[in-house]
Order: sequence, then C-alpha cells, then structure tokens
Amino acid sequence: MPRIRGASIGQHHELVWADLAEAMRQLLLERDYDSITMGHLATRAGLARNTLYNYAPDQTALTLALTQRVGQPTVERVATIAARTTDPAAQRLREIIETVLTAFQDQVLQLMFRPGVGPSDDAPKGPDSPFHAIVVEVETVVRDGIARGEFHDVGDVHLTVELLSGIMRAGAERIGRDSTTYPPTLHAARELILASLGSRPDQPCGS
Repeated sequence: MPRIRGASIGQHHELVWADLAEAMRQLLLERDYDSITMGHLATRAGLARNTLYNYAPDQTALTLALTQRVGQPTVERVATIAARTTDPAAQRLREIIETVLTAFQDQVLQLMFRPGVGPSDDAPKGPDSPFHAIVVEVETVVRDGIARGEFHDVGDVHLTVELLSGIMRAGAERIGRDSTTYPPTLHAARELILASLGSRPDQPCGS
C-alpha cells in the first residue's frame, strides 16, 4: 500500500493534487499541452501511472479537475470582495478585475480556455468552471451598483455581464500568451468595463 502523506487521507489527496498542478505548470514551460501525456504528469508528480488514474480517468478530466482546484481560491477571494456590501460597487468591481487577471497568470488556469476541456467546447461558461462562478458574483455587484445609483441601469444584467466577461476572457488569454502585458491589460479591462457601466474607471481602488 502506498505511503500516505499528511495527517489524513484527505490531506494526502490535497497534497497530490498540488503536486499535479505544479507538474502541469513545469511541463507547460517545456512543451505544448497537446504533447503532454498522463505518463509525463505521473512521472513529474512522483506518482505511479496507475495511481494517477485514481484521480482522473483521462487527461481531459484531470485538466478540468486541476483548473477547478487551482481556480477555487480566486473564486473564494472574489466572493469575499463581492460580499463587502458596505464598499462601493465600483471599488469592488475594480478589485475583482485585478484579482481575476492576476490569477490567470497561472498557466494551469489558462487551460480552461482550451476547446474540449470539460463537458463542452465552451468550458469557461460551464457551471463547474471558476470563470462561471466569478461571473455570477460580478452580476451581484453590478445589480448592487445599479440599485445604489453607481452604475446606470443596463436592463438585462445577465446579458451585460456575459458580454463584459468577454473582455475579461480576452484579457486573461492575452496575459497567458505574454505575462509582460499584465499592467496595460489590467488598465484597459478596468477602463472598458467600468466605463460601460457608467462609472469612473480611474477612481482609486482603495485597496
């Protein structure tokens, strides 16, 4: 029986998932995703290949699970920001934009944009996607901003946020291609999104 790391089986599994995420990051620095195999991941993570199949039946499922796990801290951070209802909605939205684009510097999260990752060819919109969970939180902030008069009434909030999420996706993908574009991409995303809602994008974030 393989040796258990950590104080419990649950902790052992979390450590293995962390190793798998780091293995994926390292391999993506060395080769294209399409040339990475389950064998590569198992070896880099220090696992027997048969053991790896206990975590996912194939590479697509493993990649989806990794994006969900790596994205969860960002989802939780966004939820915390969105819940700060005593803060202006515009301030919260600026912080959310920065939090999300910072997170997408991680190449593991970038994998959710690949066709075929997940149950559909549009994985970022899937209900289990970190990107989808963030969109839901942003809808809450936008509705709050409209109710307070910070944002103009956009009518269909869901449609508006879905369209604005296209800006975030484009920004995230750009940062994934070239991390040096992060500062101007963050600035442009804030400008476009906040201006679309009728807020001043250059107002200090306060964070």
